[in-house]
Amino acid sequence: MNSTIKTESTVKSLMPSNKFALLPKIINGGIAGIIGVTVVFPLDLVKTRLQNQKPSKDGSFMYKSMFDAFKKTYVSEGYFGMYRGSAVNILLITPEKAIKLAANDQFRFWLTQPGKPLTLIHEMLAGAGAGLFQIIVTTPMELLKIQMQDAGRVAAQAKLDGKTVPKVSATSLARELIKTKGFFGLYRGVGATAMRDVTFSVIYFPMFARLNALGPRKKDESGEAVFWCSFVSGCIAGSSAALFVNPIDVIKTRLQAIKKIETEVEYKGVTDCFLKTLRNEGPLAFFKGGACRMIVIAPLFGIAQTVYYLGVAERILGLKK
Repeated sequence: MNSTIKTESTVKSLMPSNKFALLPKIINGGIAGIIGVTVVFPLDLVKTRLQNQKPSKDGSFMYKSMFDAFKKTYVSEGYFGMYRGSAVNILLITPEKAIKLAANDQFRFWLTQPGKPLTLIHEMLAGAGAGLFQIIVTTPMELLKIQMQDAGRVAAQAKLDGKTVPKVSATSLARELIKTKGFFGLYRGVGATAMRDVTFSVIYFPMFARLNALGPRKKDESGEAVFWCSFVSGCIAGSSAALFVNPIDVIKTRLQAIKKIETEVEYKGVTDCFLKTLRNEGPLAFFKGGACRMIVIAPLFGIAQTVYYLGVAERILGLKK
């Protein structure tokens, strides 16, 4: 009897309801994004610096490990230095996460046949659609964020070389890009961003849905998983997908880094970046910051999915979840 109830609730959790309210899902996605980014941003900053650093003339690296990067950043830039670039990220993470989470649900709703659970292929297609939609916001957000996050590393290296690098803000950088490159200057690295986000979403959303369906259900007969199950499912699916796409993330990060140290290589595109990185640093370079990225993505998506499913927006709007 218990196994029958669990099977029915599992199937139900894999099926969207016959009604779809987009607005609360957008609001929930925005709230989830802000909370998640605020918690994990220092880790994301360290990840960016680890991925962007290349060996100096003597073959040494500025940061020896994730903990070394944390220590040196905190000592040289202080606590708020760990949140360099967070303003633009927090500002744009609301539409980015809202689009990602709500678009996936919307595609799942469209692809589901009445009375039948969503197939794995359709789940992957829904995830791909969500990943493709989100790059509208993700590309300029990450382009600006990366410049701010990596500014400390570039300035520190310039100081060692007896030079200085003028400080920039996200606003001034955006204005300069639009002035010199036009509006699409903000979409530098869009190809690599699309490759990363579509691949990530194709892996993440189906994995999350299946893991989330395995856990205990709420006692309110909604068929939804308890909050800790959504959190753990988001952590596992997020960290797994993050590790898989880390090589693409390294390429994307390097392509979007505008201000570089003089000795660093310039890249013309995804293929050029891949070949030069492989030739100069070997295959392990594509997994730089991998552990850090997994640590970032796990709680980010765990928190995001938990907040998303708590239905905060429904309570605010007075809607039945």
